[in-house]
Amino acid sequence: MSDEEWAAVRPLLPTPAWLEGRGGQPEGYCHRQMLDAIRYLVAGGISWRSMPVDFPVWGRVYAFFRRWREHELIAEFHDRLRGQVRKREGREVEPSAGIIDAQSVKAAVSVPAASRGYDGGKQVNGRKRHVVTDTLGMLLVVAVTAANVGDREAAGGLLARLRNLHREITLVWGRRRLYRRADRLVPREARAHPRDRQTHR
Repeated sequence: MSDEEWAAVRPLLPTPAWLEGRGGQPEGYCHRQMLDAIRYLVAGGISWRSMPVDFPVWGRVYAFFRRWREHELIAEFHDRLRGQVRKREGREVEPSAGIIDAQSVKAAVSVPAASRGYDGGKQVNGRKRHVVTDTLGMLLVVAVTAANVGDREAAGGLLARLRNLHREITLVWGRRRLYRRADRLVPREARAHPRDRQTHR
């Protein structure tokens, strides 16, 4: 992470409990080191135990990641970053519209058969990621299923989560076979034709 990136990220990080007088002890490594290690792991697709010696020991990095995940701090951090980008683009922090889509990806040999499937349309044996983004393409909600799970089948749960997390959303665009399912989860008075896209940001 460059100094410029860290300067943008640092103010958005959750404040450690010990700094707010809520107990706990100072961590042995700074957040910048931990984030660098996690970014390296994600970018390279390596295992935790394969973490290079340039970073903190893998056990400490994993404990940091697990603690953030269990307390939903990763999602909070992501939401803050998305809000900053939206403000920079002249948008409201909370979006009023979203775009839903899905993509099937081939699974590695190590992926258990129970969590993979065959997408006949894309001819892919693996998993499928179902996502809703804002109109800038930034992630709002995501679900991963076996590739044989239909888009319409996954859309219901995905859009219900979207409504719970982003109450300002009044319209969701998708491919034709998803639009009617998505439309039923949007308040009747908020329904609009896709040509009205410019009014929702």
